[in-house]
Amino acid sequence: MLKVGICGASGYTGIELLRILSGHSGVEVTCVTSEKSAGRRVVDLFPHLHGYENLVYEPLNKEKLLGRADLFFLALPHGESQEAVHLFFRSGKKVIDLSADYRLRDSRVYEQWYGVPHNFGATLGKAVYGLPELYRSKIRKAALIANPGCYPTSAILGLLPAFRKGLVDPSSIIVDSKSGTSGAGRKADVALTFCEVNEGFKAYGIGTHRHTPEIEQELSVLAGKQIFIDFTPHLLPVNRGILTTIYARLTKKTDTAAVHKIYAAQYGKEPFVKVLEGGNLPNIQRVRGSNFCEVGLKVNDRTNTLVIVTAIDNLVKGASGQAVHNMNLMMGFEETEGLKSHALFP
Repeated sequence: MLKVGICGASGYTGIELLRILSGHSGVEVTCVTSEKSAGRRVVDLFPHLHGYENLVYEPLNKEKLLGRADLFFLALPHGESQEAVHLFFRSGKKVIDLSADYRLRDSRVYEQWYGVPHNFGATLGKAVYGLPELYRSKIRKAALIANPGCYPTSAILGLLPAFRKGLVDPSSIIVDSKSGTSGAGRKADVALTFCEVNEGFKAYGIGTHRHTPEIEQELSVLAGKQIFIDFTPHLLPVNRGILTTIYARLTKKTDTAAVHKIYAAQYGKEPFVKVLEGGNLPNIQRVRGSNFCEVGLKVNDRTNTLVIVTAIDNLVKGASGQAVHNMNLMMGFEETEGLKSHALFP
């Protein structure tokens, strides 16, 4: 039985990790941390997490926790994971970091977008970007995973087959995403309260969102050259889900059926990516609570543009579910262990 610790287990991603791992046959959660909730039982705060009656939140005392788990998930705020990841990793533990602290390979880019220096360059160099559909073989051998962001997951999965086959002009990419409010984290913020969000719909972070360089980093690897994108996120008045619509200029004339064939070939054996047929388009309702990514495709003949639509649950495929997928690959479990649940309906 793999002993697992979750640091930052009272936020949305930490709570979701507890929910998913409760259905994993090879894992025992042995410690959870929360500075604000230290001393309280998990079930006192989250009664729906049956089975964790004896699990108590404690402060993040890294040295004290070392002997308590074989693998650590870190669901801490950006900037706060750096040192803990470094200590756990250098102490021989497996680590999956759900913050952005180890996603960007260039520490200068990280400092530019996150406003803090990266103090552990050697450890950063050991991190593997944890998108299984792109880096499965590396993840299997890794000891440190940088779990992707939610928006990047939806965008990269949407563009991966098109980039690999040279279907689109890399300089023409427009990524338009809409996310539920849980993507902002579990915190007190007037802008995220019910009356501020309900019946509203707005764009934010145009040209400045911190997931932009992450998307550009991975698309640049696929393109074989540095590329830049237009990325605009929006806030939806729903709890969960990301719907991403991507526009890319085609490099040659083609049709939707031909593009669908390419995408189906790329993702045909992937357990969590579903390429929709018959002109169907994704819906966040159909992935809610699951680790699936739906992909829909349409060629606009009038403008020679490929339109790609993806849908994921930002807390599952966009965070905690993907982290468990990475753990399964790292530790030799069946890839889908703990992640077989279908979406919630209605």
